[in-house]
Amino acid sequence: MKTSAASIALVLATLATSGEGFAPQSAAMTRGTNTNLMMASSVDDKTEVREYFNTEGFNRWNKIYSESDEVNSVQLDIRTGHDQTIQKILNWIQQDGDIKGKTVCDCGCGVGSLAIPLAQMGAKIEASDISDAMSSEAARRAKELGIKGAKFYTSDLESVKGKFNTVTCVDVAIHYPSDKMGEMIQHLCGLANDRVIISFAPKTWYYVFLKKIGELFPGPSKTTRAYLHEESFVREQLKKAGFEVAREEMTATNFYFSRLLEAKRIK
Repeated sequence: MKTSAASIALVLATLATSGEGFAPQSAAMTRGTNTNLMMASSVDDKTEVREYFNTEGFNRWNKIYSESDEVNSVQLDIRTGHDQTIQKILNWIQQDGDIKGKTVCDCGCGVGSLAIPLAQMGAKIEASDISDAMSSEAARRAKELGIKGAKFYTSDLESVKGKFNTVTCVDVAIHYPSDKMGEMIQHLCGLANDRVIISFAPKTWYYVFLKKIGELFPGPSKTTRAYLHEESFVREQLKKAGFEVAREEMTATNFYFSRLLEAKRIK
């Protein structure tokens, strides 16, 4: 369960082929330990995400979410995909033309890829990330740009409180196991007065296939688990919370896959 934009991007398993992905356990390691691992998985996900994005994960993704030249071709492709998703959200906001003075809660803000441009458009921002390294970097970037209408702090998604006009959660759901995804969406909706904007890696046969292929070629670096989600389930959870999907987009590059939904409150 991570935040950070940190998920992170929806990079799926293809990251594994580049040394950026997740490393599956070997059969020998799994034998006799499956039960314990399953019982601890929900706790481990959050702990792993926090630790990863406070250490080597921060160094890696800070470069990806910047203009650094110290990235390989796969990381550059992920940067392109993430940038496209962010731009699609900003296009929606610009089309509406009413963000100035509105409150926005960005859950899993990472280094501020979305929160900072929204603040520049006049929104009142509260942005959080489970990684202190990520939220601190976002605050640093905002300060460097002279942005004053934005607050960045460290928190897991479940601990975020308040009421906001808009709640965003981009490239974070990939860190949430399926059995926690519903609770996560309900919490996001509970924070939103008007709308929720969320992205996730869609669970289709093709992306499941890519994920499995990626798991065959684990990278040398420690990473976090990645989860795909049924789009129908995400839509059902939004509807259950009193929201209706108003706009949608799909971003797909070679190594980045992200379904983007904007849902507005109807009750």
